[in-house]
Amino acid sequence: MRWIASTSLLLVSTFATLAVASGAEEAKAKTKPPRPNVLLILADDMGFSDLGCYGGEIETPNLDALAARGLRYAQFYNTARCWSSRAAILTGYYPQQVNRDPPRKRPEWAALLPQLLAPAGYRSYHSGKWHLDGPVLAGGFERSYYLHDYDRNFNPKDHRLDDRPLPPVKPGTGYYTSTAFADRAVEWLDEHQAKHQGEPFFLYLAFTVPHFPIQAPPEDIEKYRTRYTPGWDEIREARWRRQRELGLLDAPLSDRDPKTVPPWNVREADLKRRIGPGEAGYAVAWDSLSPEQKEFQAVKMAIHAAMVDRMDREIGKVLARLDAMGAADDTIVLFASDNGASAEQMIRGDGHDPNAEPGSAGSFLCLGPGWSTASNTPFRLHKYWNHEGGVATPLIVSWPAGIKAGGEIRHAAAGHFIDVVPTLLELAGAPAPTSFHDRPRPPLPGVSLVPTFDADVALEREAIYFSHEGNRGLRQGDWKIVAAGKNGPWELHDLSVDRSETHDLAAEKPDKVREMAELWSRLDEQYRKDGATGGK
Repeated sequence: MRWIASTSLLLVSTFATLAVASGAEEAKAKTKPPRPNVLLILADDMGFSDLGCYGGEIETPNLDALAARGLRYAQFYNTARCWSSRAAILTGYYPQQVNRDPPRKRPEWAALLPQLLAPAGYRSYHSGKWHLDGPVLAGGFERSYYLHDYDRNFNPKDHRLDDRPLPPVKPGTGYYTSTAFADRAVEWLDEHQAKHQGEPFFLYLAFTVPHFPIQAPPEDIEKYRTRYTPGWDEIREARWRRQRELGLLDAPLSDRDPKTVPPWNVREADLKRRIGPGEAGYAVAWDSLSPEQKEFQAVKMAIHAAMVDRMDREIGKVLARLDAMGAADDTIVLFASDNGASAEQMIRGDGHDPNAEPGSAGSFLCLGPGWSTASNTPFRLHKYWNHEGGVATPLIVSWPAGIKAGGEIRHAAAGHFIDVVPTLLELAGAPAPTSFHDRPRPPLPGVSLVPTFDADVALEREAIYFSHEGNRGLRQGDWKIVAAGKNGPWELHDLSVDRSETHDLAAEKPDKVREMAELWSRLDEQYRKDGATGGK
């Protein structure tokens, strides 16, 4: 009888435990946020330190507020160039795997994010830059406003609605790219609310600022007219101090590089002839410039700041519409830049009129290496290189219903654009397909960021790979090898204490360099082999 009684008690206890566990799981399921809407915002050629919440003095209240209620990532990476970053963030693969570095046709299996989200019921919308092969709607988007003319911010000649050409914008109509992109994004949100309320959406908002030519509305430029007269060296020091005060990073301030510029830049003598005597071709000491150069360069940075400021205000308009729709809490917003700030200096489009007001439609100015160095504070080099100045991006992630850690910084997670697809697929409950268009797909090389939403934890991965036009890099844990140019020697840096890559340890640790270089070669061979299985 005692056995029966004890057995009965055991059964009761077991059932009670199962009931509690079941109740806990049920409660957990009920509190788990639903699959979110997605707003992915990409800036073009914006430096790591340009935003206020990343140490900059540019006024970006909307993105700063987004960071205050979400997360900022201190160690996140792009691919150092426009088209390759867009391939990575929309396919989930390194650009070499999908034939986008150099840019060619993607393999048949290389589906884009809208095509991957569609089985989970998502409708997708695009506004802004594209810079991928093929029409936008063929990539799974329902609606698109596409600017193909990157040389004109006020009167583009090539822009398209749902892949159909629109008439060129006439000068003097009040058109400005960032405003037009945000207006279309709001239009797509309104259309979704009217016709597909209750269905999740993916909105891809891809700005073309502050990419050259640096052009902005005159009232926006005026706001910053005198802010940059102290010069790039002083501005850079101030940004570095703020980054440390914010707790964003604790890294040395790298030295300016007064010699290195992209190989395609216009020669300094020709810049001064075609632009004017105020132009400067290299990141030299600010105090070495002439008064005329200082005045002109300060205006250029004012235009760059105005472009970032205007982008922030237009983003605010889109965020306000999400709030008015009642969709803000259930929308995950991600903001990043496609590469570091650019040291490029060239003249395209309609050319440059030396008599035109700087920043107007008649001017064609580039930020240049001096201010690009400041924008990328505290890092070395610029867009195109695989040093931190070229590949480090701010990443802001906000999702009120799913991320409670408002205002926190994620230091431990070293992430990359290839991580965006696995992250969003996990949140959508959509497994990555093993094939597409009847073609087998390689495993996604990225990892989900979801574990970092609740805690500052490292991501488990073998390495992060970099390659662009002969520049190479590999990050493994806190170690990074990087080389400038096809024949450049490998440098070795311990990013845990030297994120700015100021102390090369290659001579001290040749075995580590050799080990990591062999891994880079193996990955490079594999990723290019993946790309060779598809388009030409």
